[in-house]
Amino acid sequence: MIVSGPAVPRRAPYVAPLPLSAVRLDPASLLGRWQELNAAATIPHCLENIRRTGVIDNFSRLTEKPPPGKFRGFWFADSDLYKTLEAIGWEIGRSGTDQWADVLSEVADLLERVQESDGYLNSYVQGSPDKERFGDLIHSHELYCAGHLMQAAVALHRGGGDERILAIARRVADLIVKTDQPLLDGHPEVETALVELYRETGEESYLRSAEAQIERRGQRTLAGGFGPQYFQDHLPVREAIEAIGHSVRQLYLAAGVTDLYLENGDESLLAAMEQLWDSAFGSKLYLTGGHGSRHRDEAYGDPYELPPDRAYAETCASIAALQWCWRMLLATGQARYAEEMERALLNAIAASMTTDGTAFFYSNPLQLRTGHDGSSEDAPSERLPWYDCACCPPNLARLLASLHGYAATTNASGLQLHLLSAGTFTAETLTAVVETGYPFDGEVVVTVSGHGELAIRVPGWAVGASVAVTGGKVLAEPVPGDYVRVACEDGATVRLSLPMVPRLTRADERVDAVRGCLAVERGPLVYCVEQADLPAGVLVEQLRLDAAAPITEERVPDDLTPVRLRLTGIARPLETELYKAYQPDAQAGTPITVTAIPYHAWANRGPGAMRVWLPTA
Repeated sequence: MIVSGPAVPRRAPYVAPLPLSAVRLDPASLLGRWQELNAAATIPHCLENIRRTGVIDNFSRLTEKPPPGKFRGFWFADSDLYKTLEAIGWEIGRSGTDQWADVLSEVADLLERVQESDGYLNSYVQGSPDKERFGDLIHSHELYCAGHLMQAAVALHRGGGDERILAIARRVADLIVKTDQPLLDGHPEVETALVELYRETGEESYLRSAEAQIERRGQRTLAGGFGPQYFQDHLPVREAIEAIGHSVRQLYLAAGVTDLYLENGDESLLAAMEQLWDSAFGSKLYLTGGHGSRHRDEAYGDPYELPPDRAYAETCASIAALQWCWRMLLATGQARYAEEMERALLNAIAASMTTDGTAFFYSNPLQLRTGHDGSSEDAPSERLPWYDCACCPPNLARLLASLHGYAATTNASGLQLHLLSAGTFTAETLTAVVETGYPFDGEVVVTVSGHGELAIRVPGWAVGASVAVTGGKVLAEPVPGDYVRVACEDGATVRLSLPMVPRLTRADERVDAVRGCLAVERGPLVYCVEQADLPAGVLVEQLRLDAAAPITEERVPDDLTPVRLRLTGIARPLETELYKAYQPDAQAGTPITVTAIPYHAWANRGPGAMRVWLPTA
């Protein structure tokens, strides 16, 4: 059975996604382990908390007239259920599980029962007598929730052939199409969902509706709250080439616009998205793949406004960025989009979940100060089991369940590998079996059955990468930031060697917040120093890095952090006064050697200070 993945263009893209059924991530690989953990722990955890917090009860109360009690949670809580259903759909397609059959039947029964005759379905509006349908789209998230229902329906239909949720979602979409009122939601998301529902059903009115909403944006009709920039309604999409406003909204809108381009071929849309991407990733991106530097409105700041300690870097923003990059990759085949998918996935996204899959970060700072007050949900000191605004945990669940769908593509030439992971990848004329310990080890060995061109992404940091081939011919040598390409015969072996040398990274001078600091990276992983690894009596804030000293590696097999780094520096004495006269004693301090661990592993040993950017001695 062919199971398609999260984004499957009808019009032929530059490269096409492999069906989910054509990809198997090795369960022993990092990405494969995440998928197994997601199925065993994260999805059940999401379901448990959705019940506990009243999300399903919000629908159940609609079965009585008038609904008893009060709506519980945020007005967009429906979307948390829908994202979890989407995760279940992709997991069914991945593993064939039927463990949630009763849940799906229960939810389908409930949604069918409370959906209005014309298709309207939103538990907040239906359950609030003072609310009017589509009456406050600036804030109500009605189309946002509808979009997540559509994406859940697509996943369940592709993963397990579920027709009931699909029919419910189509009735909602049909209502959106037929509504005379010009609809525009304050939170983009429905655009990409309508395009995907069109792809699944062939109903062109869904595509036209997505197009109409995208073309409608930029007329400054969404002026409430933080202003039209916050809602990406300040300029038409072809003119809005600076990443601005609420970061998740910006990135979901960009994904929807790119989806529209993939179907209608309007080159002006792609040109605008390439310029927008350059803004988001060229001057507003955290080293870890985080987006959004302002807590006040969960938004992008000015270019190069990237304070590490005040990084909002919402988990949902990094997930949305990965989804947008995937669509840009399908549209262009350019390696830079896969590079940023990997950056986000292995750093910001990976850091957002505990090793047991049941606690999460909402925001992902690059520095946590000693004495930080972690009582706020916006900036906790450690991951929390759930949030009042619980958008991130089920978003993680749906991404991880479909993760294998983002790893590889195909075209007439053959197979392209974008996310380097052990596993099996099958295109029309060849199958590639990949063996690697990446991202901790740099050897990637691919054994090919069949014939055709195999392309493997060479990361931009991999200066000095080399390739050895038996049973094939190298068509393009390994160049950092591009693809090594090999014409393979049946039985060919391709060995790509990536130098995994620790390196120091500095930021552009315009990133004022980290001027005079360096970060440590190894391969695709960003490293950090945690208080837990410092000697007693030494605070993270005292550490200064000796940039000239060698960085050594410490191997810890079968550990959360199998490759740790040893850094040399000095520990500066703490001052007794907040401000004092300058004296030229900057080199004073006690020599110290400290351990750095992958950023994605921080805060798994309890709360404590941490920093990615280290001042130099």
